[in-house]
Amino acid sequence: MKRIAVVGASLAGVRAAQELRAQGYDGGIVLIGSEAHLPYDRPPLSKGFLAGTASAASLELLDAGDLASLALDFRLGVRATALEPAARRVQLSDGGSVHADGVVIATGGRARTVPGWSGVHTLRTVDDALALREALVPGVRVAVIGAGFIGAEVASTCRSLGLDVTVLEALAAPMAPVLGPELAAVCARLHADHGTDLRCGVSVTAVDTAGVHLADGSLVPADVVVAGIGMTPATEWLSGSGLKVGDGVHTDEGLVTSLPQVVAVGDVARFGGRRHEHWTNASEQAPVAVANLLAGHTARTYTPSGYVWSDQYSGTLQLAGHPLPTDALSFVDGDPASSSFAAVWQRNGETVGVFALNNAKLFNRLRRPLRRPAAV
Repeated sequence: MKRIAVVGASLAGVRAAQELRAQGYDGGIVLIGSEAHLPYDRPPLSKGFLAGTASAASLELLDAGDLASLALDFRLGVRATALEPAARRVQLSDGGSVHADGVVIATGGRARTVPGWSGVHTLRTVDDALALREALVPGVRVAVIGAGFIGAEVASTCRSLGLDVTVLEALAAPMAPVLGPELAAVCARLHADHGTDLRCGVSVTAVDTAGVHLADGSLVPADVVVAGIGMTPATEWLSGSGLKVGDGVHTDEGLVTSLPQVVAVGDVARFGGRRHEHWTNASEQAPVAVANLLAGHTARTYTPSGYVWSDQYSGTLQLAGHPLPTDALSFVDGDPASSSFAAVWQRNGETVGVFALNNAKLFNRLRRPLRRPAAV
């Protein structure tokens, strides 16, 4: 391969470019990004950067040394509009194109919105964060729709700025399908302990200048509304490419698509029937996908570690493994009422998941022997 196009310039795309060089590839690498910014890290967008305590420079994924050693051909501020496998070409929104012998799809996605919700902020890009930060002036009332990681982190940051915050969640408890009722209650407690009004089991029907309207007829007054309701994978540009898409780009267990010269990584990659929208996953996939792209076939398989973390209020939540709702949860240090604890899920006598609140040392020790699930 003389040239490889990496489509998507966020974490997954950058890690893929770094892996290409680390695995000995010395050909051309074109890094295509829809944003005009150099690659940056997203987790601080809902925390330090939103609060104004972290600079834009601190988000950068590549320093001067990285840029020199990687020798990337950047195409920033343009979108990929089509993939033409037969011609080995990626068409771009500026009318240009890139010829490539191999392609890494790392396009991620867009924050999900709801038609008719006017004036609602989302948080996916640095420009989103800048716009939201400008709106968070003293005295505004903030409503956050969705109590997942993004929603909880935005609520936490807004409370640190002294703002009144209401979080609206459709589920009975925050992240209950992932954590189970006992640990979901811990997340709910973090909101309550820090003065956030958390309302679960509610349905939003409309958003306007007055605030957020709920299905029960009530109104949550708000000057600033933030939607943290997930993301939509960016796959439209692959129409007509021959690749199978549908809630992401479908791949095999090695992150290889139906075309061996095309792999997918990050939030957009769908393997084993699901996508994994986490920072760690985007970073861990790159070595496997790149090895298979360079080999021309699936030589390695990928299995996710399941590691996720989130900083909320005074707490750092960490999760690893792949627990199921039927697994037995037990606390090995502290209890759910503690400000610091660690818990494990077990299945047939084997630990399959670990969760900790403000207990990183024990968490790291407990997760070390975790066995990754068989490749899917």
